[in-house]
Amino acid sequence: MSNVPTPHINAKEGDFAKTVLMPGDPLRAKYIAETYLKDCRQITDVRNMLGFTGTYQGKEISVMGGGMGMPSIGIYSHELFNFYGVDNIIRIGSAGSMSPKCHVRDVVIAEGACTNSSWQNQYHLNGNFAPIASWELLSKAVRAADAQNKHYVVGNVLSSDPFYDADPNANEPWKNMEVLCVEMEAAALYMEAARSKKNALAILTISDDTLTGEALSSEERQVSFHEMMEIALDLA
Repeated sequence: MSNVPTPHINAKEGDFAKTVLMPGDPLRAKYIAETYLKDCRQITDVRNMLGFTGTYQGKEISVMGGGMGMPSIGIYSHELFNFYGVDNIIRIGSAGSMSPKCHVRDVVIAEGACTNSSWQNQYHLNGNFAPIASWELLSKAVRAADAQNKHYVVGNVLSSDPFYDADPNANEPWKNMEVLCVEMEAAALYMEAARSKKNALAILTISDDTLTGEALSSEERQVSFHEMMEIALDLA
């Protein structure tokens, strides 16, 4: 008996390309599909988490929303990797800078993803797992960014469970360890990829700066995120 459709994705077998771009927002997935992909078709819409497949520069590629937080991206990435034959998932999303190396609108390519989450506890490891990106995707992303003459920073990020943390100084120890920025999904994605023997990468755009207070409006985010999208699309 086929494992698809799954409880969270109603696509048919073969609907997804081997590479999936995964923004958090399903409407951003729709925007990417309509803006960049040719012969695009919608393949899933469970809970309005929209997914699409088309071609970019002659290569098949899919894009699908992943939601907010590690539990959400954990569900979708697990089902894509294990039931739909997807080999590569590239998270494309926003992050808050907590380093003077990263400024608003900069692109961050996440080499590793620290976390304050208990996500790894399910694996019963005798220690702490270090969630890292796929070297294949990371190196391709750096080459694509260089070829497109894009400004980017490569380094460690923080995947945080709380968005509104009760501790106003929660990020200070991470800043002291040279962590570049904070987001909410990459660590779970990297761990799901390791568990599934697949590839994952997070490419982020700095949408706000926790050091200066500068932040992009929703309209500015729509324009500024194109550089991140174009790097990711080249990885298909």
